Amino acid sequence: MKKKLIIAFSVILFVLVGMVVYVKAGMPRANFDPAVSIDLTSADIEHGKYLANHVAACVDCHSKRDWSKFSGPIVPGTVGGGGEYFGPEMGFPGEFYSKNLTPFHLGDWTDAEIFRAITCGVSKDGKALFPVMPYLYYGKMPKEDVVDIIAYLRRLEPVEHATPPSKPDFPMNFIINTIPKNPKFEEKPDPSDKLAYGRYLVNAAACMECHTPVKNGQVIVENAFWGGRAFEMPNGILRSPNLTPDRATGIGTWSEEMFIKRFKAYEDLSSLPSISEEDYNTLMPWSMYAGMKNEDLAAIYTYLKSLEPKTNLIEKFSPNKKAVASAEN
Repeated sequence: MKKKLIIAFSVILFVLVGMVVYVKAGMPRANFDPAVSIDLTSADIEHGKYLANHVAACVDCHSKRDWSKFSGPIVPGTVGGGGEYFGPEMGFPGEFYSKNLTPFHLGDWTDAEIFRAITCGVSKDGKALFPVMPYLYYGKMPKEDVVDIIAYLRRLEPVEHATPPSKPDFPMNFIINTIPKNPKFEEKPDPSDKLAYGRYLVNAAACMECHTPVKNGQVIVENAFWGGRAFEMPNGILRSPNLTPDRATGIGTWSEEMFIKRFKAYEDLSSLPSISEEDYNTLMPWSMYAGMKNEDLAAIYTYLKSLEPKTNLIEKFSPNKKAVASAEN
């Protein structure tokens, strides 16, 4: 009996070790398309610029943001330079830093390697990327959109900034290898179909990622767009709002004009108010999304209004004790 238990334990241990080795060394697995090639035409670059700055908002995380201003507009001269930090105190399973997307870092990457990183979540060296960058959404974008974004990145001014390596905690340092997936590109809808086009834009902007509650670091898909995801700020807890058309707690009473006007209010960077460390601020990159075309914002509104209304009363911001004490003094 004892011998059988030892054999059984040895087999289980062998299988577990094999699984760990496979996950660590044999993964991630994702498609790699060496045929990807970028045409650097002015139209492609301009469209990529629009997507990277105002829809997919790549520059949101891959630049320095000025948190002394409302919504943290980009610090001039840092576009694409990377270095933004996402750590345990913000709810992340480790320390993660956004990478430099300018030619300073990507200069020796092939177009296909950049394409794979954006759509699959696998870096040049074959390592898995943590989905702070929402590549699970970008992998559903039309292929030509991703190509145009790369065309824009190739023309960015080099920012000489070396970013620290990311360090996922245990067990995320193993789990991270299971996250990358092969892309499932979708066709771009005709803009005249506002509902379908709005759905395409909402995916490209990864709105669901921030406006959905999470469990164990993963969005709860059944509660998509209900809001309530918590983000720890220096002076308190910020929670994302409900984007469903619920009339009491969501955008049910908003008109299309109100929706567009809310975004366009932050288009003029000089009008962004200054924010002290004790004041309420937001991670929502309003100044970036404000550059979206009115018709694109209208399409997003149309899609969000098509969602099933869900009542979810959210406390937008909870200041911590230090912030309250500073405000009272």
